[in-house]
Amino acid sequence: MRDLRLLVPAAAAWVAAWGAVAAPDAGIAPWLFAAACWAVAGLTTAVLAGILLVRRRDAIEIPRQARARLIMPFAATALVSLAACGLVSTSAAVGLDARERSPLQSVAAEHSTAAVVIELTTAPRPAPALWFDPAADPPVRLEGRLIAVDGRTVPAVPVTAMGSAPGDGLDLGAHVAFDARVAALPAAEGAAFRLRPVTELEVTAAPPPWLGWSAGLRSGFAAAASALGGDGGALVPGLAIGDTGAVGAELDAAMKSSSLSHLTAVSGANCAIVTAAAFALAAALGLARWIRVGIALVALIGFIVLVTPESSVVRAGAMAVVVLASIASGRQGGGIAALALAVVALLTFDPWFSRDYGFALSVCATAGLLLLAAPLTSALARVMPVPIAALLGVPLAAQLACQPVLVLLDPGLALYGVPANLLAAPAAPLGTVVGLVGCLLLPVLPSVGFACLQLAWLPASWIALVAHGASAMPLGRWPWLPDAPGAVLLATCTALALWLAFSRRRRPRVRASAWAALILAVAIPFGMLVGAPAVSFVTKPGEWDVAACDIGQGDAVLLRSAGETALIDTGPEPAALQRCLALLGIDHIDLLVVTHWDADHAGGVAAVVGRVGTVIHGPLDGERSSRVLGPLTSGGAAVIEVVTGHRGALGDARWRVVWPKPGAIPGNDASIVLDVDAPGYRGVFLGDLGEGAQSRMLSSADLGVVDLVKVAHHGSADQSESLYDELGATVGLIGVGADNGYGHPTDRLLDLLADAGTAVVRTDRAGTAVLTANDGGFELWTERGAGGVGARP
Repeated sequence: MRDLRLLVPAAAAWVAAWGAVAAPDAGIAPWLFAAACWAVAGLTTAVLAGILLVRRRDAIEIPRQARARLIMPFAATALVSLAACGLVSTSAAVGLDARERSPLQSVAAEHSTAAVVIELTTAPRPAPALWFDPAADPPVRLEGRLIAVDGRTVPAVPVTAMGSAPGDGLDLGAHVAFDARVAALPAAEGAAFRLRPVTELEVTAAPPPWLGWSAGLRSGFAAAASALGGDGGALVPGLAIGDTGAVGAELDAAMKSSSLSHLTAVSGANCAIVTAAAFALAAALGLARWIRVGIALVALIGFIVLVTPESSVVRAGAMAVVVLASIASGRQGGGIAALALAVVALLTFDPWFSRDYGFALSVCATAGLLLLAAPLTSALARVMPVPIAALLGVPLAAQLACQPVLVLLDPGLALYGVPANLLAAPAAPLGTVVGLVGCLLLPVLPSVGFACLQLAWLPASWIALVAHGASAMPLGRWPWLPDAPGAVLLATCTALALWLAFSRRRRPRVRASAWAALILAVAIPFGMLVGAPAVSFVTKPGEWDVAACDIGQGDAVLLRSAGETALIDTGPEPAALQRCLALLGIDHIDLLVVTHWDADHAGGVAAVVGRVGTVIHGPLDGERSSRVLGPLTSGGAAVIEVVTGHRGALGDARWRVVWPKPGAIPGNDASIVLDVDAPGYRGVFLGDLGEGAQSRMLSSADLGVVDLVKVAHHGSADQSESLYDELGATVGLIGVGADNGYGHPTDRLLDLLADAGTAVVRTDRAGTAVLTANDGGFELWTERGAGGVGARP
């Protein structure tokens, strides 16, 4: 029987950290939150001490020893839990205080720039490069801690930035200087500030020797692996050291849709392999136990530096340290106890881990393997051979434990995830171990190291083949309720299913009730999300170019070209946008355009968190923009501020930003206006630009005649007649809600479009509308009918 009591303090610490880091966002002073935690801990200690020590004078007295035996387990767990809450809340208060005292707060409030120096805490990550300008440097995402502002040393706070790599030297531990515009992020975000460089990045100090050795090893490994070619060559660095820089968008989407992306994330399994190998080698040399533990610890630290200290890597390393410490003391370290201690220690070190999806997935996967793998294997062994049951039980345990967290990132279930993991699981350890050996041997024995990489290429290619095969199968993704309700519902369904699988008691009525509850819990969300759109889904065209989502009073427009998808704005509600994406079969957004920060254009962003490659936006607007961009960044999106002149590609289409100008003040008139030139049509998407801004844009940009216009501001009266006359679009899309109370679209706007010869498609009457370019015109499909929009006469 496992002792699971330490899971209670770990869970309590997680909840406390989650609340503590967000306390300022809710108007609560961080130190007050920490003091409340310690006060509750002290009061509870006093109460429990009184219960244990006071003499009972009742007629029936329970002996003191008996009371101790009854109360002590509960008391110890409660006190440790409260102490953990106090520790993490105090740590959060210290970190939040440093953020509040940072000089960047005033810089962000004044919308000015500052000369900053940051120390990189991870290796730079390549960001998706959608720019079609061949002279543009590829962007990289930087994460680090602030060490100086305008030449003065300041308290260290975490920051994030997006910039172009200056060449050699930009790596873990390097000091980088640049001038930047600053945006303060919400307290709950892992980074305190987002920096947008306005000057070139300059490396002012190289990484220290204990960090610098890893940069050449990583870059040399990546270069050698690129010579292998194919998807296997792209996956070898990911399997061995978690470097996914060479993984293309298509392979990345296939890995995610088949639930195999965890194979390229360094986890506890990788750390266990390294520490076990070092420990075994030291044991083979006959070294003393404490020396073996020391060697294993050095190997583990070196591995963490090599793969860079991501949250899941740090969690796995902390757990391994706990286990090594127990070995050094001569005691057997339990896996659950080690995991719980690692969680508490890491949340105390950095309370913002509590809101990190990678950290959560890592902890859940480890807990699933420790708690569920053996029972699942035993249950499956009743109906199949034990080896096959074990192969199924391990990936199933990790998948079940992680799925509620994955639903928060992407409200859908990968139906082929377990079979895909079953097929890929035997290949993953081989690719990891052989690839890591090759990485270490390349500098000293290049031929032998490259031979190891060639061997690792075989299992890596097999994993890529499985990913592509699983992602290409029909009905691979089952829509699910988004956000917390979806996660809670899925966790409940998982618990019911596990109880039915593990329970051996014959209680027909109870089991029948459990089956009924499970079926209803699955059928109701499935019917809500799939049943209604099913008819529309089978009748809509398979190929289309532009879609205007019916999301009420707001904008959400999708563009497709050569297999890539862009979304312009997200509408006001995540559920409405999710319904549209499910209807159109959209799982991944390559480019998200947030035209401005009003809720009717950016309020539905939660529906696409974790599913976006790159985000472009206009001028930042303090907390309003941070609330939108923070979750997207946490979900892995690259965020780029754009102004007039920025250009990019979406499949075979080319786009350019024609508004706003540099230095624009956030608001409707600073909306991003996108000019898209795609095979078959040309369109302009106007955001919420008002008449004055439309006139200024018309005088500064060469627009000319287009085929499609996304009408500004939902068809308000604040429109430029000259602009719509010049555009002369065949179709005008209006994102508008029925009975919206604003009178949108107005008679003036409709008259302007009629005079310009522009046919109107409005979402309040058509529902979601899909346009397919066809010989100078468009084929139109809507949820409420179909037809065509003729070519220009």
